[in-house]
Amino acid sequence: MKKTFMLILFFLFAFYLLAEQQTAEHYFTMGSAKYKAGKYAEALIDFNKAIKIDPGYALAYNNRGLIKCYLGKYKDALKDCEKAIELDPKMAEAYSNRGFAKNGIGDFAGSIKDSNKALKLNPKMAETYNNRGLAKNNMGDYRGAINDYDKTLSLNPVYATAYSNRGLAKINLGDYKGAIKDCNDAIEINPDLAEAYNNRGFVKYNLKDYKGAIKDFNKTLSLNPEYAYSYNNRALVEYDLGDNASALKDFDKAIEFSPRLAVAYSSRAYLKELEEDYKGAIKDYEKAGELGIREAYEKIKEIKKKIK
Repeated sequence: MKKTFMLILFFLFAFYLLAEQQTAEHYFTMGSAKYKAGKYAEALIDFNKAIKIDPGYALAYNNRGLIKCYLGKYKDALKDCEKAIELDPKMAEAYSNRGFAKNGIGDFAGSIKDSNKALKLNPKMAETYNNRGLAKNNMGDYRGAINDYDKTLSLNPVYATAYSNRGLAKINLGDYKGAIKDCNDAIEINPDLAEAYNNRGFVKYNLKDYKGAIKDFNKTLSLNPEYAYSYNNRALVEYDLGDNASALKDFDKAIEFSPRLAVAYSSRAYLKELEEDYKGAIKDYEKAGELGIREAYEKIKEIKKKIK
């Protein structure tokens, strides 16, 4: 009788463990579906539940890390990707996503290194070539970035983000015609891709098509009201059109949503200088300098000489 009772307890415990594992899989599946639907905050909740049930679930850590990247929580994403790699050192996706997170915190060399590791494990990951292209673009290697985006698109011809990113690299090379085409292709594939409208708007701004640029930046912000770069870029157009008041408001919004956007501080400082708000200009130039725009310190010296 005692043996029978112990056997029943054993099977009940085994069933409990199996149910817990199935529940972790359930939350993982739910989180993955929500991620694909762009519901990142909801997906994060599901991955949290999966990991709580099964703390050794490497793929759940990996996916949660990716979600955190999309939510701008790059440092937290790094921790999740590192945990995934600790649990499964051969998981190519975890290296790829860690590279994506490193790109987000400005460690571009580290990002490329992780992308290379991921591609060594799996050379068919289109998203990893795209991520490496982002890092190369941020390091000023625009042609190298374009090569990576080309590879991305050879693996996945309907990867809208890669078209948009390649368009950005072409902008940096002054190939505005090519950039417009890439942005148009991205929008055709995914009409809700905010960054494609932003990039196309920036091309139009450089071509002095201010009306078209404003239209694209407005569209970007209708899709993503927290897109700091679009506020910054729309402000540049407004300044060129002589609407300094609107430009200042947009620079304010850019800084609100991206407090480390150095170019927004520098541009706002310039406008404040024009408005003779020298105290405000100096404060913004100081912040721009702290964030890496060294020329801002020279502007501070010029203002101080001016107001002596």
